[in-house]
Amino acid sequence: MTTPELPTQYAPADVEAPSYERWVAAGHFGASAVDGREPYSIVLPPPNVTGSLHVGHALDHSIQDALTRRARMQDKAALWLPGMDHAGIATQNVVERELAKEGLSRHDLGREAFVDRVWQWKEESGGRILGQMTKLGDGVDWSRERFTMDEGLSRAVQTIFKRLFDDGLIYRANRIINWCPRCLTALSDIEVEHQEDEGELVSIRYGEGADAIVVATTRAETMLGDTAIAVHPSDERYAHLVGREVELPLTGRRIPIVADDHVDPAFGTGAVKVTPAHDPNDFEIGRRHDLPSLTVMDERGVITAPGPFEGLDRFEARPAVVAALRAEGRIVAEKRPYLHSVGHCSRCKTVVEPRLSLQWFVNVSPLAKAAGDAVRDGRTRIHPPELAKRYFDWVDDMHDWCISRQLWWGHRIPVYYGPEGEVVCVGPDDEIPEGYTQDPDVLDTWFSSGLWPFSTLGWPEQTDDLKKFYPTTVLVTGYDILFFWVARMMMFGLYAMDGQPPFKTVALHGMVRDQYGKKMSKSFGNVIDPLDWIERYGADATRFTLLRGANPGSDVAISEDWAAGSRNFCNKIWNATRFALMNGAVSDGLPEELTAADRWILSRLQSVVSLVDTAFDDFEFAKISDALYHFAWDEVCDWYLELAKIQIAGGGQVAENTKRVLGHVFDALLRLLHPLTPFVTEELWRAVTGKESIVVAPWPVSDPSYADPAAESEIEAVQNLVTEVRRFRSDQGLKPGQRVAARLSLSGTATAAHEDAIRSLLRLNPSGDDFTPTARLAVGTVVVEIDTAGTIDVAAERKRLEKDLAVARKEQAQVTGKLGNEQFMSKAPDDVVGKVRARAAQAAEDIARLEAQLSALPQV
Repeated sequence: MTTPELPTQYAPADVEAPSYERWVAAGHFGASAVDGREPYSIVLPPPNVTGSLHVGHALDHSIQDALTRRARMQDKAALWLPGMDHAGIATQNVVERELAKEGLSRHDLGREAFVDRVWQWKEESGGRILGQMTKLGDGVDWSRERFTMDEGLSRAVQTIFKRLFDDGLIYRANRIINWCPRCLTALSDIEVEHQEDEGELVSIRYGEGADAIVVATTRAETMLGDTAIAVHPSDERYAHLVGREVELPLTGRRIPIVADDHVDPAFGTGAVKVTPAHDPNDFEIGRRHDLPSLTVMDERGVITAPGPFEGLDRFEARPAVVAALRAEGRIVAEKRPYLHSVGHCSRCKTVVEPRLSLQWFVNVSPLAKAAGDAVRDGRTRIHPPELAKRYFDWVDDMHDWCISRQLWWGHRIPVYYGPEGEVVCVGPDDEIPEGYTQDPDVLDTWFSSGLWPFSTLGWPEQTDDLKKFYPTTVLVTGYDILFFWVARMMMFGLYAMDGQPPFKTVALHGMVRDQYGKKMSKSFGNVIDPLDWIERYGADATRFTLLRGANPGSDVAISEDWAAGSRNFCNKIWNATRFALMNGAVSDGLPEELTAADRWILSRLQSVVSLVDTAFDDFEFAKISDALYHFAWDEVCDWYLELAKIQIAGGGQVAENTKRVLGHVFDALLRLLHPLTPFVTEELWRAVTGKESIVVAPWPVSDPSYADPAAESEIEAVQNLVTEVRRFRSDQGLKPGQRVAARLSLSGTATAAHEDAIRSLLRLNPSGDDFTPTARLAVGTVVVEIDTAGTIDVAAERKRLEKDLAVARKEQAQVTGKLGNEQFMSKAPDDVVGKVRARAAQAAEDIARLEAQLSALPQV
């Protein structure tokens, strides 16, 4: 193929889309289930069909893409399987809002027509995020794209529901669930967002005289459904009341006082009201004491209890109930505002209501035990390992899972009811009995996504994909959904696949935060749009910024400045590669004859390859990014390119050999960077090698034969000398490009063979017969003497140094005064005192340096 000619500047917009289209057209992201190569598989956590790429997705996808690209370059059958979740509540809400604009509701259309309308919306407007994934560079196998409600996945859902039902692991019962009075459906725990709200805490006296007992509540309206008061069995304050009854205010009903271990005697008054139909803890107390459950609110949060509050919304009833209690003298105390945690529907932000409801549940006990055992016995590894405890805390104490939702969009529950009350669960190949009616509810979205690692590979059929790629190699996800999604996939995968877990490793990353560590929020005004960054800085810079902060299990802090810095890094790599090519770099194998500089850079390259491989295996992307950044910028660009330029300028075989080393180093460096920054490396690697695509290039392998500690020590000595002399030149007031005469005493040192390179790097001319040094520097056993006469304005330089010295002395006086002030030292925090001491040390260092520079200046 023809080697592309590189423009003078890197323009991401000109490179990214054409590169991605070329990759997809060439089939580079495809994976064969029958080619005999070692499998490497990741299933993409399916984004919602309503979703748009946010910064959390960008981090998650960048990690997965980096892992898959490397595996592909290692000649593994690398599968990264994409798809979308049907997002039951979110999608139904979107379409219902569209209908509302037309003056319609879903009930006007009817269930079948409404579902058709949702499918129409999905085809026309859904799935925007899939297109956005291409902008980030996601190397997914588009030929295997799945949707949680496609035909194959629907069959999988019906199959596993039937098996669980037949095994007695799915049942229907009245239980307390999270209920959204606006969406009119049960919610999973992950669909409830808890936030600190200002409410009220009201203390109410039940009963009279010696039998009186006080309870506190933030939801006074629920007292209409109280069926008991509970105290702790060992609480002597209330021992005489246990087993007796008190009158429930406003209702005339008498309710018992029961003893229950759930009550914390040290919290509040040590007595709690028990409302079994409207609180999960109260429900469990009610079950233990055989209490009735009185529902006093309907599905919209409207009071249904007979009496003066009937028909009021819950938030209207609350002050009305308090007012009525106050009028009867029942209010003992009121606290407003009272800050407490309140659950809100993640979709519509309505306050969630705990509600007793007839729902479908999964009996998770045996499934959760299996999920815990798989991690304990090593079949699945959680990384970082310290997060395994959090996983065990959840699976070892998991409550039965409410899987039914009162929606129309989703997998409808495959249970049918006969005319005489018969109940039958129907599998995908079963016939529906005539005259039977299907349950109206749909399944929780997490039910179908819990099957994702195996249903997407063809289960329940025993496909080649399933045999090859299951268990998947790794699941990459945020620690925040370790319970909500990971635990469900573990339970279902182990159940459906005969004890084989869905993934060998769970690699957990943290949340993306701003540069100050604050959570990103629209209200804080610190939300970052990755698509905006891609447009302004490029996809590679966006990815590199995210990955450079990604340590396993830790939150990732990012900022606009860091994205700009990543863009500069990409530009640096671009310009350095162009420079190497302009100087004749060729990727044509390594020569036999190598200079010390060549041996040094090849030795450093082997070390970096080994470090990157180890860090990849441990998912330490911050370490990978940092190692490659510093190797590319500090060693390849700042040092080897400069040394290579000198070697090439010398001509002969050394020059030709150097060109081959340059080509080899950039070839390997670009391949190492490719999983992190795919676009810029693709364009540059094709230019360096003339080959088709870096996507299918082999991953660099460390070659120990090129490890050369002697060469590293030798070039390190050159680097130290050059760095010290550059600082010395600057102290003498010399400009970086200004040439001066110098005498170097290198004999017998590690740098002796590099005098020409050292003089070239330092802009030092040979010393003539009339050489008279004006400044002298010793670096170890090397002595450098330079003649600055006539090259600097000594008077002006002396004036500048004296001015800087005066500033330094003033600073020293100020901080010394503070450190000598007993009042300051006794009252100031340790960190403040530490900073003042650091300023004092810096001032002393500056004074010594400036005085030395002044004394070294020639006398005028």
